[in-house]
Order: sequence, then C-alpha cells, then structure tokens
Amino acid sequence: MQTKLQNIVMEIHQKNEFSGTVLVENQEKVAFLNQSFGYANRSEQIKNHANTRFGIASGCKIFTAIAICQLIEKGMLSFDTRLSECLHHDVKNFDAKVTIHHLLTHTSGIPDYFDEEEMEDFEALWVENPMYQLRELSDFLPLFQNKPMKNEVGERFHYNNAGYILLGLIVERRSGMVFSDYIQQNIFNQLNMTESGYFSLDSLPANTALGYLDNPDGSWKTNIYSLPVKGGSDGGAFVTATDMATFWHALMNFELLSEDLTKLLLSPHIEINESDCYGYGVWIKRNSERAIIKYHVMGYDPGVCFHSAFYPDSSIKVVICSNQSNGAFDIMKGIEAELFASKIL
Repeated sequence: MQTKLQNIVMEIHQKNEFSGTVLVENQEKVAFLNQSFGYANRSEQIKNHANTRFGIASGCKIFTAIAICQLIEKGMLSFDTRLSECLHHDVKNFDAKVTIHHLLTHTSGIPDYFDEEEMEDFEALWVENPMYQLRELSDFLPLFQNKPMKNEVGERFHYNNAGYILLGLIVERRSGMVFSDYIQQNIFNQLNMTESGYFSLDSLPANTALGYLDNPDGSWKTNIYSLPVKGGSDGGAFVTATDMATFWHALMNFELLSEDLTKLLLSPHIEINESDCYGYGVWIKRNSERAIIKYHVMGYDPGVCFHSAFYPDSSIKVVICSNQSNGAFDIMKGIEAELFASKIL
C-alpha cells in the first residue's frame, strides 16, 4: 500500500509541481505515507519536510467550533445563546435572532467581509484595508459590522468568515483570553501539538513554510501582502501534518470534548446537497445510503492550500498541507481513489 500511495502522489506531484507535505496515518498512528515536496523557502532553497509548519487557512475553523463547545461544556454558553447577548455593541445592525448555532453552521444571514458569492479576488480586500493592520479579531469588525443582513436568519447555508470572527470574539469575551492564546492552551498544548500556533506573517518561527503565488510567466511572490498579518478564528493557523493527525486522533477519542458534545460537533446540522453536509466547523461526506464516510476540513488562501480528513470506518487520517494556492485537492482525490479501490476505506 505504501508503494502504491507513493507512486500516486509522485505522479500528481510531477504533473502539478505540488509543494507541501502529505501524510496518511492508520488507527495505530503508523504512517502509510509521509512525503514532502518543494521548498518552504525558495530563495534559500530550504526544502519542505515532515516537521514543516504550514498555514491552513479555513482548515482551523474546527478549532474555533471546539473552543465554543468547550465553553458550552463549562456552562458559559449554549447553542441557543444569542449573538446580541455576547457582543451587543458590536452587532447592532444584525438580527437579534442570530444564535451561536447559526454562526457555527453558516446560517446566520449576517454579511461577510469577503463574500465568496460576490467576490473572487481575496487580495482586493487589502486595497482599502491594509492587511498589516489586522492583528486582532476586533480589527476585522469594521469590514462587516455596519453592513445590512444578507439573508434571513436560518434561511440558507452561506459560507461566512465573519461569523467565525464573531465566534472568536465570543470566546475572548467569555474566557477572558486572547483567542489565539485560548486555542494554544486548550487545544495545542493539551494535545502536545508542539509545532502549531497562530503566527504573524512578519515574525514567523523556524521551520515555517512561506506561502507562494505563482504567475503564468514562471515568476512568483510570497503571500505576505495577500493575507491578514495574523490569522484568527476564521482561519490562518499553522500546523505540521503530524500535529493535524494528532488532533484528529484526540478529537475522535474525546480528549477535547465529552462524547456527547463531540458527537454533536460531528453531526450533520446542515444538508448542502445529497452527499455533503456541515457540522460545527467541519464538513461531512455521506454515501448513497446516507452513512457518514468522512469528516474533513479544508482551507484556501493565496499561497495556501490544505485538505485533511478522518474516515470513521477505518480511522484513517489524511493530511495534505501545501504552501501554494492549489494542489492539495488533486492529491486528496488520488489518495482516496486508491484507498477506496483497495477497500481500506
């Protein structure tokens, strides 16, 4: 199996010049595959390796959902708690019926600061809103808090980064901690995810891959001017592939939440189509018999591409981190095809 997966990944890498790390791990934490490609720093010719930290963009929304669930477990919130009860002065334009549940499931109807239904170029946001000024969650509020509601509360699923910014602010107000510090203490440190964190692009630690944007003529640039300088509750954490596999193992073994709350986090709360659903901060894939075949997270930013999944029938974990704008999806598709064909999944 290891050789087959290596050959599949190598073929896709040679076709697409994939840059990043690919990890496939079984229930016993034994790696079927752990390969790295490309450069973490092209100028210095520093290669990506198993311990390279990668940005994961929206792949870390699940951390935000877990933080909220931890506060609920402590009796500090409920899924029915209204947004207006937590952040009244910051959300006066928004419908008073918006709850924590609506924010977690992208059904709040609030406006987004980057609406993927209306905008395509994420970098265009920073023309009027310099990215270097976005270091704290509250810095994002002026980008959306004065806009009108986009939809009625609960009307439909509309993927919404602003909703997760608000969830992060709720974590800060109720816990008394800076959001990134809360995640560091209550997820990363607790699970010994020693290489993971929320780092500023202008002060990255060692072993961190720079994100790259490639131009058709072969030239390139890093993404330091394409993203907020520091990520937060809607995206922007850095992890290693091994740390992400550790996270999946811990989540599924109830090390972060009680069994009941873990099952609630992983329940299909919103049905997007016949096979795709959304839980709390996590995507869920079902087969034709409506049985869950995988839980997965993903993230795309300029210079960042990330896919990771847990397959409940086999407890296989797949993590694909890339410091380019694309490539992870093709690798994921190739790995899944082989694992399904071999009846491992």
